[in-house]
This record gives sequence, structure tokens and C-alpha cells, in this order.
Amino acid sequence: MKTAWIFPGQGSQVLGMGVDLLTIDSAKKTFDRAAEILGWSVVDICQNDEVKLANTRYTQPCLYVIESILVDLLKQQGLTPDVVAGHSLGEYVALYTAGVFDFETGLQLVKRRAELMALASEGGMTALLGFDRSQLEAAIADTPDVVIANDNSAAQVVISGTAAGIATVVSQIKVKRAIPLNVSGAFHSPMMATAATEFGHLLAAIDFDDAQIPVLSNISPIATTKGSELKEHLNSQITGSVRWREISLQLPELGIQQAIEVGPGKVLGGLIKRTCEGISVVQVGTRSDLESIL
Repeated sequence: MKTAWIFPGQGSQVLGMGVDLLTIDSAKKTFDRAAEILGWSVVDICQNDEVKLANTRYTQPCLYVIESILVDLLKQQGLTPDVVAGHSLGEYVALYTAGVFDFETGLQLVKRRAELMALASEGGMTALLGFDRSQLEAAIADTPDVVIANDNSAAQVVISGTAAGIATVVSQIKVKRAIPLNVSGAFHSPMMATAATEFGHLLAAIDFDDAQIPVLSNISPIATTKGSELKEHLNSQITGSVRWREISLQLPELGIQQAIEVGPGKVLGGLIKRTCEGISVVQVGTRSDLESIL
């Protein structure tokens, strides 16, 4: 059975995630190594601090560490995917899984990405559920400073931009629900250009190996193993749209029959179910999930 491993991003975090992995020696070593790099404990925050866990600065490293540990545990049992993809932050775990960089390099990148995104203070994001796509695209084309940040499915997108621009777009379309998101800035939009430039300086100094497993990137959802392409895609990700709907549609084209969502929550699996018929979805976010899949 051809399998895709998919990795959720910010918004999937939940208090208590990863704590049940502490009794596994290899996982504890990874948590300890992460604390050395970050200067704070992923375990402490995931156990005790819901406020910090919801803060971009902490959310992103916590998710990266826990999802990477789950990847290691799956691989230790001899499991490997045929293709990988991650939603926004989750793409870093996908690249780690594919052998593009090691755990430490990925965590250093995520740490800096999270710090830069936490400093964003302009604009915002709003999720739209139930809308006419052509009407939405027309409204965005006529409105400055608004883009589709996350194209999650045919019925769910997130728009990003200035508060005034978002309000204008929402007022011009018929939408079932418009939900403002609790974020500090207009992520995945041109308004993140300063953060992207600063992050690019760090990224430029890091070598990306060719992937051992094909990767579907957020920016260009066509499977590739070329390290240079994957680096370029990651460099564009902070300001670019997450094209998850197109990633989902690629899975049946690649002969994928099963998607394993590695990390907390069931968001990505739900999106794939609504986009692709015939692909089964399995959740691996806890130790008991690991034991079940094995």
C-alpha cells in the first residue's frame, strides 16, 4: 500500500501533547537535545503552559520536536512513506523525514522562523468556510493587500492581509462563516517580507541534501527530491500561500492509498477525506496510536 506521511502545523497543538512519549528512551533524549538548542523545555510547556503553547514563538518548535520524535519512532519500526508533505510549519518535519537536513538543523530553522513570525504585528488572518471560489478570487483581485494564505480545500481557505482589506473582501462575497484567527500578523502574505528576508539569510548558509523521499511543498505541490528546489520552496514559504488543496489532489495521482497524519489533531486528514475519495487516513499523535498502527 502506497502511503503518504502528512504533518500538521500551527493550530493543531494541544496541551499535554507528546508527554506520553517521555517513557521512551530515544524520545527523552530528543526532548533533552531540543532543550539544549532552544534554551527552554518543550515538555514543560506542553505539560503546564497553555498560554505559551499558543504563542507562535513556542508553538512551532514544540510541534516540530514532537512530530519529529513520532517520525523517528515510526522509522525505528521499519515504516517509511512513499511521499511526505507538511502544512506550513509541518513542511519542516517533512523535510527532516525525507533526510534533507538533520533534526538539529531543522529545529534551529524553526526556532528562528518562530521568533521572526512572533514579531509580526501588522495585519491578520481570517478563515472562510463555504464560499464561491470564483467570487472570492474576483474580490481578492480587486482588493489591495489581501491574499489566499491557506488554500486548504474547496470549501475552506484562510485569507491574509490588512484588517481593512480582509473586511472589504468578506463584505463582497457570500460566505457561510468568516472566522478571524488569533494570530499576531498576516502570515503567508507579502506583509511578511521583512521576516522572510531575515530568515533567508539564515537559510542561505545551510546545505540541503537531496531528499530520500519525494516531498510535496506548500509553494509548489509537485513531488520533488532536489535539495536546491526544496530550499527555494522553503525560502518562499513565509510570504507564499499554503497550497494544501493541490497537495491533496496530488496524492491519488501518485497512487497514494493511505495518509498517515503524524502529529496532534486530525485537521489534515479531514481535509484529505473531503478532497480525495478512496484514500484512508490514519492518525499517529500519541504512543497508543503508534502501538495501534504497528
